[in-house]
Amino acid sequence: MKKPALFVTLALVTILSSCGGKQQQQQMPSANFETMTVSTQDVTMTTKYSATIRGCQDIDIVPQVSGTLTKLCVTEGQKVSAGQTLFIIDQVPFQAALNTAQASLESAKAQLATSQLNYDSKKTLYDQNVISDFDLQTAHNALLTAKAQIAQCEAQVVNARNNLSYTVVKSPSNGVVGTLPYRQGALVSPNIQQPLTTVSDNNQMYVYFSINEAQFLNMTRQSGSSEAAISAMPPVKLLLVDGSEYQYSGKVESVSGVVDRSTGTVQVRAVFENPEKLLHSGSTGTVIIPTTYKDKIVIPTTAVVQVQDKFKVYLVDKDNIAHEQLVTTESLSNGKEYVVSDGLKTGDLIVASGAGMLRDGQNVKPNKE
Repeated sequence: MKKPALFVTLALVTILSSCGGKQQQQQMPSANFETMTVSTQDVTMTTKYSATIRGCQDIDIVPQVSGTLTKLCVTEGQKVSAGQTLFIIDQVPFQAALNTAQASLESAKAQLATSQLNYDSKKTLYDQNVISDFDLQTAHNALLTAKAQIAQCEAQVVNARNNLSYTVVKSPSNGVVGTLPYRQGALVSPNIQQPLTTVSDNNQMYVYFSINEAQFLNMTRQSGSSEAAISAMPPVKLLLVDGSEYQYSGKVESVSGVVDRSTGTVQVRAVFENPEKLLHSGSTGTVIIPTTYKDKIVIPTTAVVQVQDKFKVYLVDKDNIAHEQLVTTESLSNGKEYVVSDGLKTGDLIVASGAGMLRDGQNVKPNKE
């Protein structure tokens, strides 16, 4: 008798609970949400990339001979022209080596003259059948040896003269002198860890930054080739380290054809004019690349809910019921807006703010912007 009573009691509790839940769901008040009507417009999105700045030519000056620095002919930051003397290395040992080589050459010339006289004499005697073939051939070999000695001594003179010229270190191009880590009296050699200085041509500056492989692939597909993609890229801006915008725009000139395995990026090079010499080789900045979309649907980020790699918005129907709608967005975003390429059409009413608080099928009170 007790079991049927207990069963009836549980059934009544379940029914009442179910009815109460439905009543609570039906009585859940609708909330005010800002909505917007979808339309198309032109929009420019900017993307920022960390960048490093280099001179068009950053040439490390390394001595070609070993010796002691006897004179520094420039100062740090000085403008120099191609062929201008930068440093002088002790010339005494190299001048002595040149003198020795020249003396050896003169001695070899005298030996050649003697060998030539001896051969001519032997040739006359041979023609008179006074000496044998062996004697003539021996004299001829001595002459050839003397000629070879001349060539060797001439090469030594050239080498010694070059080494002497290397003691005067000259600038290979126009530019600005970098730091001078070595001072007068320092011993330098071709194997020094730091160059004597760096001459940087800063009339134009190269700005290097990296884009990911997917972006580069997308650019190439849209333009047909990497060369066409580079030509189609708009002028780029540069933010300096103090946050100010550099007054001149730059132009992307090249994209590396090799993807960095460790980062999955390709290196891009843009060139900027530097008439005021405001940019310096070795400094850093931020490159800003604008991308303009024509006649596109643009919605605020507050209207979008991202779930992993999916993006969804909430469409509001004529009964003010919100329905989930998956959308496809362009890869670029300025952090405030998304450019929608698929999933919405002009005239659609969507929730513009607070989409993350909505559930599919929820009733909303539109509050149009």
